Amino acid sequence: MHIIDALQSNFYEIDVSGSSGTMSDVFEDWKPHDRFGLLVYEPLAGTGAAHLIQLACMCFYDSKPARRTDRKIYPEIFAIHVGEWRGGHGEFDFWPARREVRVDNDPCEILGAINDRGITRLAMPERPQRDIVHRRKEEDCALDRLVTVVTYGPTGRVSNPDFTIRSNNGRSEQDVRRVIRPKEISKFGRVQQGKPRVPVKEWDTDYGPRQAELNANVTPALREQAERHREALKVDGLVTESYRFVSPEIALRSL
Repeated sequence: MHIIDALQSNFYEIDVSGSSGTMSDVFEDWKPHDRFGLLVYEPLAGTGAAHLIQLACMCFYDSKPARRTDRKIYPEIFAIHVGEWRGGHGEFDFWPARREVRVDNDPCEILGAINDRGITRLAMPERPQRDIVHRRKEEDCALDRLVTVVTYGPTGRVSNPDFTIRSNNGRSEQDVRRVIRPKEISKFGRVQQGKPRVPVKEWDTDYGPRQAELNANVTPALREQAERHREALKVDGLVTESYRFVSPEIALRSL
């Protein structure tokens, strides 16, 4: 799905400490050149942060509306898979292929990937703090640039959350379903779809093979588990995810 056409900012309801909030409560003062990064340590973990990813994309377009009408570019978002490929997240518009990368499970390599992509808004799973010695100046580089760090749960929930995001429109779940159950799009299928108003990634000849590569380690059992986790997030029929803010300093000790 191409987020430019599929999603709108008013699809999301944000609750901050029991009060109604806005996107700026999550991503304060988002600038046109902010970049969002997602750290993925478990298979299909990004589905647990689906609404946060989509919110970041809305901020990307809302901060510079011409991106929806003139340039029609993909959002500057990056998924960093740690250790091995953890499932293709391309349906969330992590595309072209350079937007999903794999690094060794080494804090220095992870921080290097964050810095290389100029990430200013980071999402990472809940992880314990520990003593980590990063390469010289890499911490300072990250701390100089990071504006927001949010912890997410691969299942969609975190302990002691600061805020929740729920979608009031089922279209936001289409991305999630396609990540969990990717569909192979044949050349014939692309022809049958006709030419879309906005060129979509599924028309790129390397999209399908790339997603297959990223999905190689995801078993049917893991996909079934992800579906159960998603169903458990429903409150009054609507999927509700929870998150917690963390300081960049703590985040860098938890990579």
